Amino acid sequence: MPQEEDESLIIYLKKELEASLIRNESLEKGNQELRQEIIRLKAQISSLKAHDNERKSMLWKKLQNANESSKNDECQQKPSEFLKVSKQSADLSSPLPKMQESVPRKESQLPNLPPKLISPSVSSSPFSGVNKLPPTFAPPPPPPPTKMSPLSKSVRRVPEVAEFYRLLTRKSAHMENKSNSTATSGTAFTLNMIGEIENRSTHLSAIKSDVEKRKEFINTLIKEVECAAFKDISEVESFVKWLDVELSSLVDERAVLKHFAQWPERKADALREAAFNYRDLRTLDSEASSFEDNPKEPLMKALGKMQSLQDRLEGSINNTERTRESTVKKYRDFQIPWEWLLDSGFIGQMKLNSLKLAKEYMKRITKELLQHSESLDEENLLLQGARFAYRVHQAALTQGP
Repeated sequence: MPQEEDESLIIYLKKELEASLIRNESLEKGNQELRQEIIRLKAQISSLKAHDNERKSMLWKKLQNANESSKNDECQQKPSEFLKVSKQSADLSSPLPKMQESVPRKESQLPNLPPKLISPSVSSSPFSGVNKLPPTFAPPPPPPPTKMSPLSKSVRRVPEVAEFYRLLTRKSAHMENKSNSTATSGTAFTLNMIGEIENRSTHLSAIKSDVEKRKEFINTLIKEVECAAFKDISEVESFVKWLDVELSSLVDERAVLKHFAQWPERKADALREAAFNYRDLRTLDSEASSFEDNPKEPLMKALGKMQSLQDRLEGSINNTERTRESTVKKYRDFQIPWEWLLDSGFIGQMKLNSLKLAKEYMKRITKELLQHSESLDEENLLLQGARFAYRVHQAALTQGP
């Protein structure tokens, strides 16, 4: 019977290989068509980009022309404004001749002074064709402003407003000093409250009593952890169990041990990590090696169980292999066994035990095909089995870094 089953399995696998080769040829043809389509789409994209660049250049030229036209309009407006300003300045300079006419009148209105006091420059000489202003007299003062601004008439200084502002600023400064003093007193009060709570807390008092009374016990545990050296990973597992039982007698392990600077925390954490990883991998390996298919279960449910178990195996092995280099270095430093992490150790054993899942998977498929060949999709089911067997085989052959 087992020989017949193996022969039938070989025949099915041959058929499946032929079908997969045909599918590969069709897929290659489809890939070639897709590549040609990609080349055509790339050509379309390049032509669209060129058209887009042309449109951008045309728009840029239009914007430049619009800016140049606006600048020309501004230049034409500026001369007209300059002419207006020059006309206004000419109108303002027109009262100057009147002022010049009024000056000789003032000279004529001077009182009759003795000849010694009158400057010779005041008297008109026959050779001076133009009357000159006397240099000894200062020019007349400018006329007072005829119109006062409405703000200068309405606004005046009010000292009451300044006094009121000073009073308010004094009050605000006084309130700030008060708030600062209350804040400091409040923080001091909260600190005092925290101190009282810590002194009255039963948990903290129990931690203090453990630190004081169980000092010798903790020192012995420190020596045990520091001197721990093992040859097999199973010894590490038993040691960690014993250590956890001993430390569970403390009220709070972390809170008590932080008062002891000599506690080898890194080595204790590494020992626990190694023990827990080995325990999890061992339970998973035992589940895979002792797996037996239940023929009463439906086909898809049974295949799903095997696939999920294989997924868990592959995930655990991949995680271990990804961090294996750093983990091995750490375990060597703390004298923890690390050979079980290699492919020649426990990890390699797990990979070999996963082959049993592939065997159970293919057995269930061939059994279902022999019993219910008409109601099942024979081709797809065979492809599923061959794919799963190939996946397990490749995972067992691959070696981590």
